[in-house]
Amino acid sequence: MKNTEQFKPFVPASKVMPEITFTSVFIGIMAAVIFGAANAYLGLRVGMTVSASIPAAVISMGIMRIILKRDSILENNIVQTIGSAGESVAAGAIFTLPAMFIWQNQWTGENPSPINIFLISVLSAILGVCFMVPLRKALIVKEHGVLPYPEGTACAEVLIAGEEGGNKASTVFAGLGISALYKFIADGLKIFPSEIHFEQRRYKGGGFGVDVLPALLGVGYICGIKISSYMFAGGILGWLVIMPLLSLFGGDISIYPANVPISEMDSFGIWSSYIRYIGAGAVAAGGIISLVKSAPLIWKTFIHAIKDFRKTENGLENEERTQKDLPMNVIALIAAAIILLIWLLPSIPVNIIGAFIIAVFGFFFATVSSRLVGLVGSSNNPVSGMAIATLLISSVVLKASGLEGQSAMMGAIAIGSVICIIGAIAGDTSQDLKTGFILGASPFKQQIGEFIGSIAASAAIGGILFLLNAAWGFDSPQLPAPQATLMRLVVEGVVDGNLPWNLVIAGVFIAIIAEILKIPVLPFAVGLYLPIHLSTAIMTGGAARYVFDKMKNEKDKNEGGILYTSGLIAGEGLMGILLAIFAVIPFRKGSFADIFDLSDIISLGNAGGILFFLFLIFTVFYFAGGMKKSEKQK
Repeated sequence: MKNTEQFKPFVPASKVMPEITFTSVFIGIMAAVIFGAANAYLGLRVGMTVSASIPAAVISMGIMRIILKRDSILENNIVQTIGSAGESVAAGAIFTLPAMFIWQNQWTGENPSPINIFLISVLSAILGVCFMVPLRKALIVKEHGVLPYPEGTACAEVLIAGEEGGNKASTVFAGLGISALYKFIADGLKIFPSEIHFEQRRYKGGGFGVDVLPALLGVGYICGIKISSYMFAGGILGWLVIMPLLSLFGGDISIYPANVPISEMDSFGIWSSYIRYIGAGAVAAGGIISLVKSAPLIWKTFIHAIKDFRKTENGLENEERTQKDLPMNVIALIAAAIILLIWLLPSIPVNIIGAFIIAVFGFFFATVSSRLVGLVGSSNNPVSGMAIATLLISSVVLKASGLEGQSAMMGAIAIGSVICIIGAIAGDTSQDLKTGFILGASPFKQQIGEFIGSIAASAAIGGILFLLNAAWGFDSPQLPAPQATLMRLVVEGVVDGNLPWNLVIAGVFIAIIAEILKIPVLPFAVGLYLPIHLSTAIMTGGAARYVFDKMKNEKDKNEGGILYTSGLIAGEGLMGILLAIFAVIPFRKGSFADIFDLSDIISLGNAGGILFFLFLIFTVFYFAGGMKKSEKQK
């Protein structure tokens, strides 16, 4: 629908309904903390997060309608607005901030200050919302029918179908419960390994395997077969093509950062020492290619935003309810104050040059993110590519300004963290405002909700990061923190001058080849960068989605499968947090988690892991078909 003047929202502007209430704010804050925690764990495990808008909306409807007997679609919309902010803050934070933990532990043996983590998170998130507000009319209103905003539109459809809220909520909770139990059996009781690996002895250097975990299956199902297959193809190139060739020709050669010859390495050693750097170059190039291709659209959006900013002065007094944004002069004042605080606060290691970079790149990447998520969705938002581009530039600029060593590294990663969170929250805010536009919500109330969710999630994310780091440590097998590790490698390489540039440049040209072949570069590059075990599990979820879609008519919706797999993701994330708590509670000579460890008594091995994973796949088909069955029964 390209004629926005003919568009009529679900709730007309003349009708006033409850939106920001104590109930909606309280449930929204709980959702922000829960989904923020779940996505933080997921992102630190696999390097990507998923949108929390739909699960938050469904759970809200289940609580509001069934338990509290409240009936306000706009109140539910505020819950999902606040709740989804938690996922976005977590996404931006876990892509960068763990690098601070790794460095601080190396340099001083201590962790960053919790105040520092909170300030970076909350100021960045609020700044991201501020940068998005003047873009609303240009992107959400004027380009309605042009930019689909998939998650925002889908969330609106779920909320409009409010009479089905109870059934949909039960599907999400079923996925959450099954996933949590599965995760506890695998990584709590440790009856079977959650990572199955096969070393290719006759194909030396190659390796293959799968992480039999529910969150990965859910990610693949939600992303679909195309994105999953691109990631899997990247994994195959790395683990079954490049690594065997390195093993074949490498012999006794040892190239920095490796300290042992290639002939003595197993597949994980070759991946860690060489493939990660090739993947880093591919991911960086993919992010830059995405920005270059989007340049005309970015410029168009920027010009529209400037025009709307000049026209809007006293909007709250002169516009109808469904068109009212927060006053632009207030937004500008908040943004200016935050940039000033980022420069002046000693808790944030950024000088005046860094603050200037944040002001310029922050608004630029907020514009990029807001438009890109309108096309490809929040789950595919290339925030990491934007962060890498920022880190490369900021590292060079800070080094040129006289900063060196640890100061330059911390300053660069702080700038990258702010930009990353700005991009993530701006994209999420865009999706939420799209949902509100379709429903007939009050934009300024949603924008207040985004501020509330950002503050709540920022207060929680520091504690979550400290907990997970204490339990397993970042850059460990349990929490590889792939994106943050990549950011750290980029900064260290530029500042110290020891980045293996040949490997990085090889990755750049691999990304260019993918672009020439019209293969989406970022998912392909992420698959090359991550262990193949992750992309195999994600590919399995994508294949399950493909098979289910083929079994059904084109008119059939996939709501049940998406809602159930959203629950799988949330369930594993929450159980991961609980297991982390157990792991840091001391008990006798070990930790409280050792009480549940049954691996010495019973172990089903790889066969058990495969059988459990097959059962999990069966549950996806069951609940995906169950939603449609329940609809027919009505």
